[in-house]
Amino acid sequence: MNYPKKVVFVTGTRADFGKLKPLMKVIQEDRNFELHVFVTGMHMLAKYGYTCEEVEKAKFNNIHKFINQNVSDGMDHVLAKSILGLSDYVREINPDLIIVHGDRVEALAGATVGALNNVLTGHIEGGEVSGTVDELIRHAVTKLSHAHFVANSDAQKRLLQLGERVESTYVIGSPDIDVMNSNLLPSISDVKMRYEIDFEQYGVVIFHPVTTELEDLQSHVDILLRALIDSQENYIVIYPNNDHGSETIFKAYDRLVKNKKFRVFPSMRFEYFLQLLNNAHFMIGNSSAGVREAPHFGVPTINLGYRQNNRVTLPSIIDVDFDEKKIYQSIQNIEKKSRKKTQIFGDGNSSKRFYEILLGSDFWSTQKQKFFVDLN
Repeated sequence: MNYPKKVVFVTGTRADFGKLKPLMKVIQEDRNFELHVFVTGMHMLAKYGYTCEEVEKAKFNNIHKFINQNVSDGMDHVLAKSILGLSDYVREINPDLIIVHGDRVEALAGATVGALNNVLTGHIEGGEVSGTVDELIRHAVTKLSHAHFVANSDAQKRLLQLGERVESTYVIGSPDIDVMNSNLLPSISDVKMRYEIDFEQYGVVIFHPVTTELEDLQSHVDILLRALIDSQENYIVIYPNNDHGSETIFKAYDRLVKNKKFRVFPSMRFEYFLQLLNNAHFMIGNSSAGVREAPHFGVPTINLGYRQNNRVTLPSIIDVDFDEKKIYQSIQNIEKKSRKKTQIFGDGNSSKRFYEILLGSDFWSTQKQKFFVDLN
């Protein structure tokens, strides 16, 4: 085999960068590999804190920034622009491997470019389920990718149901658990100082638009905010993702600006967010962080609506419809929920497993011509 191998990581959001960072680090530290980072999506938007600067601060090699959208673009336009930009980049540097994560359009663009240019493509955290268009994207990325690095055996089983080869699926755990279990997190006092938070006790709010329920979005966010305000709790609110409908949520959050019970942030460094979540009284919203990261820390979650439908059921999670009284009551009863920590998405060694797989010669002989494998 020829070394070093050029490995391109595609990152489009603050969340996927936080998860990819441990994997990128082990690649950069080994001379057998040459790291490249394609930075796009929300990273490049000032409205979301221009988080490409956080990628640059991490001091990774060969960072390429590409603006793939403006705030008003639909997901189909973003996908098209992402494919165009990444295709030109891939043809220029001729990588040996493209790594994408999750279920955003940037991941779909990366897998499409890899498949159509015969470039080996690896997908991180496929095989998950949820209740939105994200699931369609995630499974499409699976079918376009050649290798799969999944969080657990349940995810692996779903990939096999999708016709993937067991030899191309690797259970490594979720990379963010590596960060959560490490000594890399800042202290909670440092987090509060950096973001000027003076709450002793607080809840964390992350609420994303659901593209298949846009007609109800205004009503849903109004119901949520009324319940939060009535609860008289303190809240740290993080901006939603940039899916269609996010402007409705932004406008609703304007009413929180002068409310001393709320602090609203466009974005937050991943490690700082994790420590903030670790010390939270509870989390509320429809973010995957509520059903993945929060339970790992033993933090109860009030999960709203169907965005995380079928993802996971745990004693620390309360599933609630968009009913103001039920949301309010769930907040009042949050003390009764389990605070037992759960570890169903890995043990904190995913980057080590990922690195060892890429060191093996078998990985680099992964078939690029895919065949559907029927279940016996």
